[in-house]
Amino acid sequence: MVQIVQVKNKRQLDSFIKFPFKLYKNNPYWVPPLISDEKFTLDKNKNPAFEFSDAELWLAYKDGKVVGRIAGIISHSYINKWGNRHARFGWIDFIDDIDVSKALLDTVEKWAKENGMEGVHGPLGFCDLDKEGMLIEGFEELGTFITIYNYPYYMKHMEALGYVKDAEWIEIDITLSNDDSIKKIAALSQKAKEKYGLSVVPLKRNKDVIPYVKEIFDLLNQGYGHLYGVVPITAKQVECYVKQFFSFLNIDYICIVKSEDGRIAGFGIIMPSLSKAAQKSKGRLFPTGFIHFLKAIKKNDTLDLYLVAIRPELRSKGVPYVLLDDLTQAALKNGVVRAIASPELETNHAVQSMWRSYETRIHRRRRCYLKLLDTSSSDK
Repeated sequence: MVQIVQVKNKRQLDSFIKFPFKLYKNNPYWVPPLISDEKFTLDKNKNPAFEFSDAELWLAYKDGKVVGRIAGIISHSYINKWGNRHARFGWIDFIDDIDVSKALLDTVEKWAKENGMEGVHGPLGFCDLDKEGMLIEGFEELGTFITIYNYPYYMKHMEALGYVKDAEWIEIDITLSNDDSIKKIAALSQKAKEKYGLSVVPLKRNKDVIPYVKEIFDLLNQGYGHLYGVVPITAKQVECYVKQFFSFLNIDYICIVKSEDGRIAGFGIIMPSLSKAAQKSKGRLFPTGFIHFLKAIKKNDTLDLYLVAIRPELRSKGVPYVLLDDLTQAALKNGVVRAIASPELETNHAVQSMWRSYETRIHRRRRCYLKLLDTSSSDK
């Protein structure tokens, strides 16, 4: 028999966070999160996302052991923006037992209905910068530090429990090997700079980015606002994300492009792959885990493309070429041979077109599932 227990204390939260470490213990493709990041994100007193969200966590037990977990999230920002009274589920993991997955999802569905919701979708976080999308292809590819990994049986459970596709993302593996294409991008970049007065902001140290942070996130809200499920990122969230990820940045892989009017025309933030470092650290920075991260940041032949945003009115003015040229030259200088694009909606052809000059392959695919709830009767 499956028992569902709501997380109400630190011991239960610790079990919630550490369950995947047991579930994927011998899996070479799973990349563990930092335990400290998980504790912060799920702390109602620390994460500013709780200012516009309600959330609860549950654990599933069977024979006295933790066999699954799930979070339920009601994002009022999402409801206000999109008009859908849909709760979110996230942080979902379970053993290959349909009774377990059903009990977890039933719990979120019941909670959602009790709070006036009409559907449940996920996996999603509090905002678009949290991990989202259940892996449905690419199970034998090493994950990235910012994406979800899950076993193939998850998809079968979701479909058996009445969940259907609501959105899908693809991840693209990019090889930096075509010299002719790289030269072409450089030429197009130079032409765009001359024609539209574009320039790259010189950055020498991480702190040089600080004056541009607010404008970067404003552009992020503007450029990503139309994408699936995206909610505005607040000033308090910006402050937290800067503190959380600033130490992981390598200044070589940050590009800010300005237009003639002095405003940011676009930006790109790339990070050296932290996947292997995270695996070696086993989710902890201390006492020695930070050493693996420092090594990965300083020297790495693989990059993860985190964020790219361009002012909508300048997308056809050569800004993408300026970004690509600057970041590609930095990558080549540092011996990088490949880059992994962060998840892109399969319908986001504008972003996908940025990689057409490179050798690419779609190596992972992930899905957001939706289930509409029967609200004609109450389970209260």
